[in-house]
Amino acid sequence: MTSPASPPRERLIPESAPFSVEQRDWLDGFFAGLLSLDGVLAVPAVAEVSALASGAAAKTGTSADPLDDGDDGAAPWHDQCLPLEERMRLAEGRPLRRRLMAAMAQQDCGQCGYNCQDYANAIFLGSEKRTNLCVPGGKPTGRMLNRLLEEQNVKADASPAAQGAIAQAALDAAGGSRDNPAEAVFALRSQLNKEGSEKETWHIEFDLGESGLDYSVGDSFGIFPTNDPSLVAAVIEAIGAKPDHSIGDRPLSESLGKELSLGTAPDSLFTLISFLVGGEPRRKAKRLASGEDPDGDAPTLDVLAALHKFPGVRPDPEAFVEALEPLQPRLYSIASSPKKTPGRVALAVDTVRYSVDGRKRLGVGSTFLAERVASGDRVRVYVQKAHGFGLPPDPATPIIMIGPGTGVAPFRAFLQERAAAGASGPNWLFFGHQRSACDFFYEDEFAALQSAGVLTKLTLAWSRDGAEKLYVQHRMREHGAELWRWLNDGAHLYVCGDAKRMAKDVEQALIDVIAGETPCSTEAAKAFVADLRKKCRYQSDVY
Repeated sequence: MTSPASPPRERLIPESAPFSVEQRDWLDGFFAGLLSLDGVLAVPAVAEVSALASGAAAKTGTSADPLDDGDDGAAPWHDQCLPLEERMRLAEGRPLRRRLMAAMAQQDCGQCGYNCQDYANAIFLGSEKRTNLCVPGGKPTGRMLNRLLEEQNVKADASPAAQGAIAQAALDAAGGSRDNPAEAVFALRSQLNKEGSEKETWHIEFDLGESGLDYSVGDSFGIFPTNDPSLVAAVIEAIGAKPDHSIGDRPLSESLGKELSLGTAPDSLFTLISFLVGGEPRRKAKRLASGEDPDGDAPTLDVLAALHKFPGVRPDPEAFVEALEPLQPRLYSIASSPKKTPGRVALAVDTVRYSVDGRKRLGVGSTFLAERVASGDRVRVYVQKAHGFGLPPDPATPIIMIGPGTGVAPFRAFLQERAAAGASGPNWLFFGHQRSACDFFYEDEFAALQSAGVLTKLTLAWSRDGAEKLYVQHRMREHGAELWRWLNDGAHLYVCGDAKRMAKDVEQALIDVIAGETPCSTEAAKAFVADLRKKCRYQSDVY
């Protein structure tokens, strides 16, 4: 590819722009990097860049946002790869609602029933009292939210406009939100792995029937699971209680089985334990309650392990139940299109089983779907609408889908949707797993889609088939020239799967491809990727 002529190296940010000298220098270099792509990528002209920069800083005009507090709305911490401490550092000096947002896990996964910004706003407004809903953020996020609220001595206080927006959102969600779920019938499960696989992955289907629920491709499906009965029995034995001990209007065994989390031990449980023991155990329990890790085992302590760590503790069942957290629903990417299978929803679920200190641990939602729910059972469910993850409105737009493992789920839905709609745009899927012989999910379906001309290109990566481990990001680099051509032709790119490793590696591979296939620097390639996100041409569904 022929390099374009370099633009004149003049100052891009005018002296009149409302920035400090340091800010002007940084912005000048940033936009100069963008402009180095001129002629290859669509970027603003110099005058547009200057106007954009000046206009963003001037913050003129009024806002219809009832939460407008003078903050510019930028969220440099909104990156799931940044550790909590770095996110909080980036949010220093910002309004409280923005720091609350920075404490979230930044995945916009919807497991809390919101996206990260809306969850922070709801806590700030006082319409959401729960600070433990961020599943990927876990206890560190909950502790940080509580600390921020305590430091500010925040009480519920919102403008009428803001309260009205929250109330309307609640009404809109009625009948299909996590706080007001519907019921669907469990229809079937079939194993996606073949003999020889190290994984246990299931194709799951629900009959939406009379639930009143509908969905779009890109949405997620929320399920309220139950705890493993053997774990419930072990916890009851550990506290020396009886399964039929009444907790309100139901037995203890039912409360622990259906309502309360027996996963990661909450700080409140250690606080309760500290009141029941003395000496060194009491000091240790108090340290655990404050977020410390005196024995280096805090991340492995679920409720039963916490009770075993302090043998002989026999809390009153009512006090014990009050110290636990609610059992949260689990969200799964939807793997079907309503156009293909109306009234049904499909999921692809990895079953989680592992051992800690010789005791088997089970993923609550995954083992519920794999073994505890039976065909015909009614399950509380809801649809979590996608936050910026869906097919482009123009069916002729090319799409590139990157989904290893169960990350392929929404892309099965995308392909079904495009096939049913007769979309003309080309479709390229990157799929990867461990072994081709036993871990090729939906192999026959994808082959049929290829034969029908719906799946234009299928690129596979197997990490255990050869001497070297190959992942989807390696295949992206191998196909860099073609990948760049698709992007240059207007393709939208989608990623689904692990947030902490895979998504980060895929983004780096994308940056490398752009920098390698165009005459631009790595920093300019990063700016281009950021622009793809801004234009909704690079979308992620990560967890």
